[in-house]
Amino acid sequence: MFAQLFAVMAPVLIGAGLGFTWVRLGHDFPVPFVTKLVFNIGTPALILASLAGAEVDAQSFTMTMLGTLLVLAVMALATFLVAPLLDKPWQVMLAPMMYPNTGNMGLPVVLYAFGQSAFAFAIAVMVTVSLVQFTFGIAMSSRSGRPLRTLARTPALYAIAVALTLLLTETELPLWLDNTLELISGFTVPLMLITLGVSLANIRARNLSAGVGFSVIRIPLAALLAFIVGHLLGLPPLAQSILVVQMSMPVAVFNYLFAQRSGREPEYVASLVFCSTLLAFIYLPMLLAFLL
Repeated sequence: MFAQLFAVMAPVLIGAGLGFTWVRLGHDFPVPFVTKLVFNIGTPALILASLAGAEVDAQSFTMTMLGTLLVLAVMALATFLVAPLLDKPWQVMLAPMMYPNTGNMGLPVVLYAFGQSAFAFAIAVMVTVSLVQFTFGIAMSSRSGRPLRTLARTPALYAIAVALTLLLTETELPLWLDNTLELISGFTVPLMLITLGVSLANIRARNLSAGVGFSVIRIPLAALLAFIVGHLLGLPPLAQSILVVQMSMPVAVFNYLFAQRSGREPEYVASLVFCSTLLAFIYLPMLLAFLL
């Protein structure tokens, strides 16, 4: 079991470590460019490449997306209980409570732990979190946010629509297009991991104890909620496990960027991101050992 868990976590740790070391050695890394590349090209290609030939029915996929929305909604409500416990405004705590790192960290962990058969469910969770984060999240972090415009400009949304159409009609992509998507999508997960390491290297976390305290509250709560929601919706066991794992991921790096943008205690949020990510290498193996 240890060898299996190490095989899951080692690529994640090494990939993020490469990005962390690269920046600490003084080399440049164009985070905005890479983020746009991954979000606008890599992720849509990954969605189509993974879902077009996936052995997953459209209903299970959409129900997993619904389950993710329900967990996010309950986590948002839970913010109003957690914020007073940590003596912080709910506006500061909302994003870290709601948005886990289902992309940079979640996708690789699911891929190596559960295999390609589970990857479609991981994408369902990741895309749902991203859509909410870049619509509702932007609206909350800026008065001038335009969530509908942002939603309309999200390539992943159209990729999901095409992929679900292919699943429902049992249509296969032409071989040339399938090969192209497979090739392009190949850079997505490695760049996600490297960018995660780069982002952690650039974050200045000062209040580490606060990050640990927050993680002790958020992670078990998110895992429990995901398990309950998955059970109530009647998700397939594999989809339910993926929902639990994905929603238990550490705080997404984008929450720190949103905190900077809105001026809502970015240093505190940086501590939440940094500590929860480091703790993930401790609690994720235990969670995976329970689920596998």
